Amino acid sequence: MASAGIPAAPTQPALPSGPAVFKTIPYAFILPEILCGTWVWILVAATSVSLPLLQGWVMYVSLSSCLISLLLLISYIFGFHKNSENWKVLDSLYHGATAILYLSAAVLQANATITSEFGPNSPLYYQLNSAASFFAFITTFLYVLHAFSIYYQ
Repeated sequence: MASAGIPAAPTQPALPSGPAVFKTIPYAFILPEILCGTWVWILVAATSVSLPLLQGWVMYVSLSSCLISLLLLISYIFGFHKNSENWKVLDSLYHGATAILYLSAAVLQANATITSEFGPNSPLYYQLNSAASFFAFITTFLYVLHAFSIYYQ
């Protein structure tokens, strides 16, 4: 006769804390997101802003995303999540929304790069804007990758 036991509940993987954050796949993307995002706003700040409205949005998105991601990384390292399932939802929503915002910023930065090609100091500013566009698209990809990997985990 088969024993009528309680079926085992599916176990969710524990959220990482401490140095394990840097070894767990969806959470290991936070540090590259911060570093590439930092490069975006440093490179945009180093250029002569020819389109203040466009590059102002790029600066806002990159700087605020960098700071919020840094706070999220610190909260994961110190274990403020206390292994709550709500943190996964928060993380997925944040990275999904930020990926959309970063995509808009990357497209605007690419537009600023194209228009800076014909400016007064075009070689220097064009190279800086090109690098900022490159890092903006890389950062967008990292945010999308993080959002999907946390969603499918």
